Amino acid sequence: MKRIITSAFLFLAIVFAGNAQNLNTPYSMYGYGLISDHATSMQRQMGSVGYAMNSGRQINVMNPASYAAIDSLTFLFDLGGQVNMLWSKEDHKSRRSFGGGFDYVTMQFPITKYMGGSFGLLPYSSVGYAFGNDISHGAMSNQGSGGINQLYLGWSGKLGPVSIGVNASYDFGVITNDIFSATTNGSETKFQHVMKIEDWSANFGLQYTARWDRFHKMVFGLTYAPERNLRGESYATIQNTTLDSKADTLGMANLKNGYKIPESWGAGISYSFEKNYKLQLEADVTYQSWSKTAMPALHDLKKPTIIIAPGAQFNDRWRYAAGLEYIPDVRGSYLKRMTYRFGGYYAKDYIKVNDNNIEEYSVSGGFGFPTPEGKTMINLGIEWKHRQASPKKLITENYLNVTLGVNFNEVWFWKRKIR
Repeated sequence: MKRIITSAFLFLAIVFAGNAQNLNTPYSMYGYGLISDHATSMQRQMGSVGYAMNSGRQINVMNPASYAAIDSLTFLFDLGGQVNMLWSKEDHKSRRSFGGGFDYVTMQFPITKYMGGSFGLLPYSSVGYAFGNDISHGAMSNQGSGGINQLYLGWSGKLGPVSIGVNASYDFGVITNDIFSATTNGSETKFQHVMKIEDWSANFGLQYTARWDRFHKMVFGLTYAPERNLRGESYATIQNTTLDSKADTLGMANLKNGYKIPESWGAGISYSFEKNYKLQLEADVTYQSWSKTAMPALHDLKKPTIIIAPGAQFNDRWRYAAGLEYIPDVRGSYLKRMTYRFGGYYAKDYIKVNDNNIEEYSVSGGFGFPTPEGKTMINLGIEWKHRQASPKKLITENYLNVTLGVNFNEVWFWKRKIR
């Protein structure tokens, strides 16, 4: 019955995971939207670190080499969601918006004593914005939604202190950008740009674990995802919504002709001490070579004119993160057996708007609440994030994110003795 309930819960989570509400941020209208780093709610409490993490008690999709650390009798199931509050400011005008929903769902399981596997659904990018302004003889509004999701299957194996792993992903999603133009005489026109993505990708991981006694451990982690051409299509339509006329297709392009996702590198180092108390420290760096890629212009089908020009340039993306996790007493009172986490990061985003770099930094923290049976963990965290352009500020955004994750730790592969 436990397996049936857990499997049903996983199925429902997968169905609804892709329906998370996106925040209302105009920065997501550029490129493929805001990029995710595949951090679980627990990892987000630690500044979204994970390249050198392999506890075996928490699922770590950031580095697939970590799957082999799972116990041979253990089954892990992790799902998470968040509630977002955003305060933004532009030209002395302030606004506030709310969002939230399911974020991810993952599973991890042993294959043999030296191998582990994982699969689940993760967000790669998200788009969500809505804003408007007055124009001559009317008004114009912009809105967008969607993103890219990844349905992945991962494998990891270890030989001595070295673990290697790979995630193979099916990437899919629809990104929609709409412009509505309404005139004072009552007519309205809708211009729509759509990208439909159906692609495959891979992410490779390596971890090396060094121990000098049973209490001290250091892990070095490395990940690599190769560059790839996106598969799918991009097209633009125009429609007179006042007359409820049929939308006319203006331009269409195959994504494999110039739309790319660049190579990505991640590296991290962690230190763990486990005795009466537990302490883990980690520092990570991420690099993605977006400056070597481009989003081509979309041309009119009938005339040699550009319908949509790239709205922004691409920068190389860098992210530096650090975090810690602490358990005061693994055999103490409930408050001492709780897990306390803290972290932060700084990132230079891949989007460059009007020669302005987009930067963000974050501070986060949270708690891991053990359930009475001691293995399943409820992770509750809070994250403050600041995003702005530089040198010109453009739009300044401040986020307050409340994250919640449940990491189920079940013993599924233990054979009971028959008396």
